[in-house]
Amino acid sequence: MLGIYLQASCIISFLFSIIISILWFFTEPILIFLHQQPDIAKKADAYLKYQIPAVFAFGLIQNVMRFLQTQSIVMPLVLFSGLPLVLHFGIAYTLVYWSSLGLEGASMAVSISFWISLLLLITYVAFSNKFEHTWEGFSFESFGYIIPDLKLALPSAAMVCLEYWAFEILVLLAGLMPNSEITTSLVAMCVNTEAIAFNFTYGLSAAASTRVSNELGAEKPEKAKKAMAVTLQLVVLLALIVVLALVFGHDTWAGFFSDSPSIIEDFATMTPFLAISIAVDSFQSVLSGVARGLGWQHMVVVVNLASYYVVGMPIAAIVGFKFKLYAKGLWIGLICGLLSQFAILLVITFHRRWSKIDISAERDEENSVD
Repeated sequence: MLGIYLQASCIISFLFSIIISILWFFTEPILIFLHQQPDIAKKADAYLKYQIPAVFAFGLIQNVMRFLQTQSIVMPLVLFSGLPLVLHFGIAYTLVYWSSLGLEGASMAVSISFWISLLLLITYVAFSNKFEHTWEGFSFESFGYIIPDLKLALPSAAMVCLEYWAFEILVLLAGLMPNSEITTSLVAMCVNTEAIAFNFTYGLSAAASTRVSNELGAEKPEKAKKAMAVTLQLVVLLALIVVLALVFGHDTWAGFFSDSPSIIEDFATMTPFLAISIAVDSFQSVLSGVARGLGWQHMVVVVNLASYYVVGMPIAAIVGFKFKLYAKGLWIGLICGLLSQFAILLVITFHRRWSKIDISAERDEENSVD
């Protein structure tokens, strides 16, 4: 059945990728409508259009990764992620500096690297003997699981997008502030730093989601809770390492983004706020992963909506514009949103009953109604 679920999830990812691609294709008019500066909107439009192929590869990769993680197959994931990463440096350098593409070349390099990773994973699944019982080739039966999968996929996408969009809204708000070029650059550096730090803990989040769902599927809720506890302990260590590296190496890190002394100095003043947001984001990412494993996506959508758009973004706008703290104000608002999200998820996780979700049972029920 895993192969059937994989195919259904890939179909859903492909449909989502089409929607995202359409939005990215019209990036420039959308950003201008949101009062972004025309030159920034034009650059963003050019960058995203070259990255549209990466959207399709990225979505499919996530599904294949979950397929492998569910079967506790991890080392091939490391290999097939590490090899494209090594190749990516050469591809990006070539397209950016040895061709006339420049910024667009960097975007194209991302697309090429994602497709290399996807092709490696597909080849491994198709020809490895490890999947002879879980992957039996393509089947039209997978179309029958699209609707049940969508019941989890749509809330899952919403809970992730609501959080990601909050970070991007900060960049848009920065573009409306005085000295918008400097403020936008500074906030974009912070957002990218947060995203890179989040990727470290996202692996633990995905592992927690998979382990929790597997243990609940085996009707072992206590082991599922133990898996969550172990993951939280690991994320403490990982977050501490990342935060210390940022605190003591912020000038060096900022130098990778800009050679402007003023921006590097401004980034140093943002470091304490960034350290707090990274620490809180690390914990909430694990709790979000646990919520996905428990099938609580519908509930987390409401939590994220309230945390970021009722608490976080209004505070960011008020502190940033009214109190003239600008970039610091925006990040203070984000921290408030993250803290609200973490606190609510923590209460829900420890006080709500853990039970498994049976998608096949839902599908059978739908078929009987039909």
